[in-house]
Amino acid sequence: MTVRTIWVDPMLRMLVAAIAIAALAPATGEARSVAQIVANTAIFTLFLLNGMRIARREIIAGIANWRFLVPLVVWVFGAMALAGLALASLGSGWLTPSVAIGFLYLGTLPSTVQSATSYTSLAGGNVALSVVGAALLNILGVFVTVPVFLALGGIGSGAVGANVAIKIILLLILPFALGQALQGVAGTLIEKHKPKIVWVDRFAISAAIYVAFSGAVEQDIWSRIDGLDWAMIGMLVTLFLLIGNLGAWMAGGILRLERPDRIAFLFAGAQKSAAVGAPLATILFPPAEAGFIVIALLLYHFFQLVVAAPIANRLAEHSLRDAVDYNVPTTRS
Repeated sequence: MTVRTIWVDPMLRMLVAAIAIAALAPATGEARSVAQIVANTAIFTLFLLNGMRIARREIIAGIANWRFLVPLVVWVFGAMALAGLALASLGSGWLTPSVAIGFLYLGTLPSTVQSATSYTSLAGGNVALSVVGAALLNILGVFVTVPVFLALGGIGSGAVGANVAIKIILLLILPFALGQALQGVAGTLIEKHKPKIVWVDRFAISAAIYVAFSGAVEQDIWSRIDGLDWAMIGMLVTLFLLIGNLGAWMAGGILRLERPDRIAFLFAGAQKSAAVGAPLATILFPPAEAGFIVIALLLYHFFQLVVAAPIANRLAEHSLRDAVDYNVPTTRS
């Protein structure tokens, strides 16, 4: 996958469209209330579908593989969260506080499922393990992201009161639980309409981004974040990508994982989920703040696609070379 083909990705195009529409026609006043209701409905549907799609047997299988799963959880919600805290501290003296704290928020998010699995497959890694690991991280993220974020100093308007806790339960946890309960009934239907259901995911994430970015536009984001600020954000995101990818690969080596499992650990450990991060931000923060906080997430989401493609291709080449070298003695004998 090249940079050119990344731009063709429907999810990326929808995110860009959501930001552009918010910039030109932000939802304010009564329109914001309507947009928030639409976004909340889409978020509920997204997590309901997630509950239906993630098979219980996969959850059990993932839990059983503790040698892979436990270090992955520690890396994603521990090491990456601390890295996010460090980057937030670096940016706090330069960037708007809400933008800086966005790096901590980014660090506490779980991995993607779709792209982590796709790149693991492209690189010749353990796809089944990647699916299970990323799916379990997403489940844990609903429960773990907010406590870790708050424990590391992510306070301000994001402090979880009763109203926010109720929203998290009603919009994230309840629909996921319902999806798990309905899995046996709806499993065939979900599989049959899988291509169409993907667009529900994309719409839910885009709607959340539109609501969040509308608040940032209303707060005059273009004057509060200048060219030097964007350069600083770009450098911090690049550093975060380096930490995430290099650190996850080294961690897999320290754990002495087999190469396919190490590749799965890399992509599940370095990717960050906009599917969880964007909806959760609109629940956890008011729109005026959420739009600034998700800036780091949006840039990371784009950059991780740019970086993951050549990494996966390089790993695939090495895997193929190793396979050929391994078979050479047999071929010549």
